[in-house]
Amino acid sequence: MRNLRPGTHSFDADGTRLVYHVAGAGPVLITHSGGPGVEYSYLRSPALEKLFTVVYLEPAGTGASGPLPEGATYVETYVDLLYALVEHLAVPQVHLLGHSHGGFVAQRFAMLHPDRVAGLALYSTSATTTSEFWAAQRAAVAAYPQRHPDVPDATSAVEGLGQGRPETDDEKTANLRLALPVYFADYWGRRAEFKQLREGVRAWLTPFASTTIDYRAELPSITARTVVITGRHDFICGPVWAEGLHQGIPGSRLVVLEESGHFGQIEEPEAFVEAVTWLL
Repeated sequence: MRNLRPGTHSFDADGTRLVYHVAGAGPVLITHSGGPGVEYSYLRSPALEKLFTVVYLEPAGTGASGPLPEGATYVETYVDLLYALVEHLAVPQVHLLGHSHGGFVAQRFAMLHPDRVAGLALYSTSATTTSEFWAAQRAAVAAYPQRHPDVPDATSAVEGLGQGRPETDDEKTANLRLALPVYFADYWGRRAEFKQLREGVRAWLTPFASTTIDYRAELPSITARTVVITGRHDFICGPVWAEGLHQGIPGSRLVVLEESGHFGQIEEPEAFVEAVTWLL
């Protein structure tokens, strides 16, 4: 193993600069944030760092990493860059924690490079983003204000998800901050806890020709020890999609966080850490 000293590091992955942060001690766990295009820092977990050497990747196109390479695709390009990181670290096998879009990347990596994966945490993600997936998301968003009839800002949050295609990074960040309450089980009852995240989260534009994937038929090829984690109230990658992953991946464990939405590591941190450490 190399390049695993605590702190911030970078390297060149076939012309793309990748930045990553190392903290903790134990088996190597690489995290891949969601979006695509959302800053990595919301995945920081001091509790996991007590059990793993956690490598927080700043995906290409975000933060201090370089832009996505020309012709980048929705998942495969990220898989290639993740493989470059694993090679750079010179670790025979790693654990992977992929959240949301990062879960698409992590599961695809496990399919294509099974010998390099010691354990897999698929967190608030899905094996498919076909039209059925997006239709379910739209229906959940439309119903959100009805769940919070006494909260005027609930309607504004929904509007953040319906702003159309942002044209700048700043617009995408503003839309995400506006919409963030929709991603939580009880944002309005716990807004003081989540205020810092909402005010600080950042996002970058990541345009792709297609955002449709369907890995369901290939899930049985995943051989790594796998835990599938979701929040009961996750409007976009909730229990239906988690169950699909669980049923498709032999021997996987399904954990539903009953008081969480899309950010279970923030809403129920102890239960989330317990679920991930099952990989050990």
